[in-house]
Amino acid sequence: MTTEPLFERLALIGFGLIGGSIARAARMRGVVGEIVATARSAKTRARVMELGIVDRVVDTNAEAADGADLVILCVPVGACGSVAQQIVPHLKPGAIVSDVGSVKGAVVRDIAPHLPAGVHFVPAHPVAGTEHSGPDSGFAELFINRWCILTPPDGTDAAAVDKLRAFWTAIGARVEIMTPKHHDLVLAITSHLPHLIAYTIVGTADELGEVTSSEVMKFSAGGFRDFTRIAASDPTMWRDVFLTNKDAVLEMLGTFNEDLSKLTRAMRRGDGEALFEHFTRTRAIRRGIVEIGQDSAAPDFGRLQTDAQKP
Repeated sequence: MTTEPLFERLALIGFGLIGGSIARAARMRGVVGEIVATARSAKTRARVMELGIVDRVVDTNAEAADGADLVILCVPVGACGSVAQQIVPHLKPGAIVSDVGSVKGAVVRDIAPHLPAGVHFVPAHPVAGTEHSGPDSGFAELFINRWCILTPPDGTDAAAVDKLRAFWTAIGARVEIMTPKHHDLVLAITSHLPHLIAYTIVGTADELGEVTSSEVMKFSAGGFRDFTRIAASDPTMWRDVFLTNKDAVLEMLGTFNEDLSKLTRAMRRGDGEALFEHFTRTRAIRRGIVEIGQDSAAPDFGRLQTDAQKP
């Protein structure tokens, strides 16, 4: 618990997995004095009120931002620009505006031009999540030992960056700073392309005439189960990701297709040595991820707590 709140008032615009987890973590850690939330649908707003994890639920984005010290946009990246325009007249001087989107170049382009002088814009991307969505899906431990990447544009106030870093650190995250362009390239290969592949593989299985859908579900091995978990992610969010980061994703997709062609040729030629070398190299990457604490080596059915939704 912190002795003094880092921010007197936190406004959360959008309240799904990430927004709900921020609210729960910020309250548990005592890093904010008051939490105000809003969401696009009246049903979601009513559910947030029922959950009792924020101090106030308001009807509009403008109301949420009014008087807040920290405003975090927890909406799909494609909606960030319009939300920014709605809240600008209500932002108080010195406020920090941030987001949680997994694309940063487009967010900077869509938000920064609207913000007045004296309001600090520090984009952020907590690299954490599950396939679940909605206000009930969040949990306070989501960000513990996960990375949150800050991508402040050139000229951003250093004190504002440090304060947002302190906020994410206080709720459990490890913080890295990089440029928006570099962030989008890194995430294109580590997150966006894997999601695109997962959506494709699950879609292919669904369309396979020789195998029924019941067989696909009944006999799914660990690899396919992992793909279905990824492919169950929020469709609106991922549509926006691929449209707003298409250049970086297409670049990584081109490289992936080249590597896939190499493996295809190796199989056709019966080149076991080439396959073994490739699989050995990729196995080492998996071990590295486990060693730095970004995943568990436990078997699928033996994990007590994973990235899946916790009770």
